[in-house]
Amino acid sequence: MKILHAITSLYTGGAERLMVELLPLLKENGNNQVDLLLINGVETQFKKTIVQKGLNLISLSTTNDVYNPKNIMRMRPYMRQYDIIHTHNTACQLFVPISLLFTAANPLLVTTEHNAINRRRTRRWMKPVDRWMYSRYNAIVCIADQTRQNLEDYIGKQDKIHTIYNGVDISRFIRPIKDVSANDQYVITMVSAYRVQKDHETLMRAMTHLPDNYRLQLVGGGEKADSERLHSYCNDLGIADRVAFMGVRQDIPEILEQSDFVVLSSHWEGLSLSCIEGMASGRPFIASDVDGLREVVGGVGALFAHGDDRALSDIILRLSANPDEYKTVATRCQEKASEYDISVMASNYLRLYKSLINSKGIEK
Repeated sequence: MKILHAITSLYTGGAERLMVELLPLLKENGNNQVDLLLINGVETQFKKTIVQKGLNLISLSTTNDVYNPKNIMRMRPYMRQYDIIHTHNTACQLFVPISLLFTAANPLLVTTEHNAINRRRTRRWMKPVDRWMYSRYNAIVCIADQTRQNLEDYIGKQDKIHTIYNGVDISRFIRPIKDVSANDQYVITMVSAYRVQKDHETLMRAMTHLPDNYRLQLVGGGEKADSERLHSYCNDLGIADRVAFMGVRQDIPEILEQSDFVVLSSHWEGLSLSCIEGMASGRPFIASDVDGLREVVGGVGALFAHGDDRALSDIILRLSANPDEYKTVATRCQEKASEYDISVMASNYLRLYKSLINSKGIEK
């Protein structure tokens, strides 16, 4: 099979990291041609990594103007070269079907919904556009049950909607369960991009309720304005000396290993890769009780009400004071994470591609 994945860029983020880890497996496991198209091909660490893994990259531009209609025409030459085109993120989801209107190509189209909530769905004028867009796809993949439910509530139930859970290379993150019974210092880590959907502010406010021997590490990156906003908020709360902004890192397993608690404070999620990684790390995973997180974390990790900084700090203090409960929660999280290995995800994607190819009657 000749497969093209299309995404806006390889900046930091869950969908972007998925390209780095999933695409090499799709290429190796099925002896397929798997290429990646970027609307914004700016140089990033993820881009360097995927080139090192031997994948072919197509870059339409090196600017952040991903919604420029010119990108529709820039895509045209590549539409007829592949059996399957698989899109991620809004610009690619919309531009690829439009581009195909101007070509004689007829590839199979697949798209992935990466979040349980989509801001487009709050804009009434976008619904006809979305309905047309989704109608052009042969398969729509949702990364979690709540993601699928919310999409079906929006466009109706359809046979072409599938659920394939996100996955990570669990073996990279598994560590022994930590013993905190003798701790006199505690490290809390949150791994996520600086984006509107993430709720770093609640975690920062929770730090104001914790003693000075609790320190916070924020791993990730984002737009300059978002970074400046979070730094300013941290200063306003008076906790700057206890918070480390660590930027985008490639040594996430080692950072989690040195942590005592892993937190994901968010307004909404799909099926977060950093959630699975944190749960695999042998540390208690604590998350907002929101769509996309409660389905994975509920019953194994610890959930706090969305935006409730006091509830979050209370969970951290309780687990710090009860090493046995700490170990129990961490063990349950690690066992749950093992269900989301990326090899399972890759196999499910290949199975979907082959079923689409077979239904179209193409010999591959």
